Amino acid sequence: MEHPSRSMTSLLDRQVVFFGGKGGVGKTTCSAAFALAASRRNKRVLLVSTDPAHSTSDIFERHIGGSECELLPNLSAIEIDADRESARYVRDVKRDIERMFSPGVVRQAHRQIDMAAASPGLAEVALLDRMIDLIVEREQLFDLVVFDTAPTGHTLQLLRMPEAMTTWIQALVKHRRALLEIDRGSGGEQPAAALADPILAALERRHERLAQLRVRVTDRGWTSFVLVTIPERLAIEETARAADLLSDTNVDIGGLVVNRILPDGLAGEFYVSRKAQERSYLDEIARRFERLRRIEVRQLARDVYGLTSLTLVSDQLMR
Repeated sequence: MEHPSRSMTSLLDRQVVFFGGKGGVGKTTCSAAFALAASRRNKRVLLVSTDPAHSTSDIFERHIGGSECELLPNLSAIEIDADRESARYVRDVKRDIERMFSPGVVRQAHRQIDMAAASPGLAEVALLDRMIDLIVEREQLFDLVVFDTAPTGHTLQLLRMPEAMTTWIQALVKHRRALLEIDRGSGGEQPAAALADPILAALERRHERLAQLRVRVTDRGWTSFVLVTIPERLAIEETARAADLLSDTNVDIGGLVVNRILPDGLAGEFYVSRKAQERSYLDEIARRFERLRRIEVRQLARDVYGLTSLTLVSDQLMR
């Protein structure tokens, strides 16, 4: 088997690093270990959990929640709750509408928004809006933002959203400009007033934020995505699909963490059989992902809880 590149130290120069993979492969542990390593190298780090399981609090053995919480010197964390973010997003949209329109229009708009709030895509839109805040608006406060993401499919859908939403908002801007031109042509709104149109201003502001996010996420010197897998069939196949989709979205794959590798030297028929199967899968991973930086992380004797065990994982990632 080809000897893998064993270090993630080069990713310390990024501003944003996503960790993603199949559910249960150890994304939270690896993202927390990487964030810990970066903070100990004098990087100001924000660790963000968007995974509904929110195991980050468990790993650090303290409650984190929805507000930024300082865990250690140079290391803060936040756990983003999709339901709470959706409610906040709806509340902000309603507030913006109240500033722009008459009470009659506002009441009708609120009914439409409440109906839209039940749509399946609202949580993704709200999470995307929060990601923009954390990546674009907070970049002066942190050197590195590390995302512990939801299982692969959900995360990849989220990363594809900026492009789709940009196209949609561009169409809305074009439509709004056309309406303003018609209004001016009929002797209505004057050009100076059109420039101050609140709807157009809100659309253009959203378009600018999405554009900033897209530029940063696809900048290979700024953002990287680390895939986490384990040497098992289903995890390998999902990792391959994720790698293809990330390449299609022009997101840099900064590495592949192969987690929970069995230790050497154990005896017994069961262990020997599992170790032989694992060796076969490790060879396959080396062959199928030969272009990726691969970091192997050995299975620890105990679960990862607290700084002592997390440091053991961190050392393996950065060795």
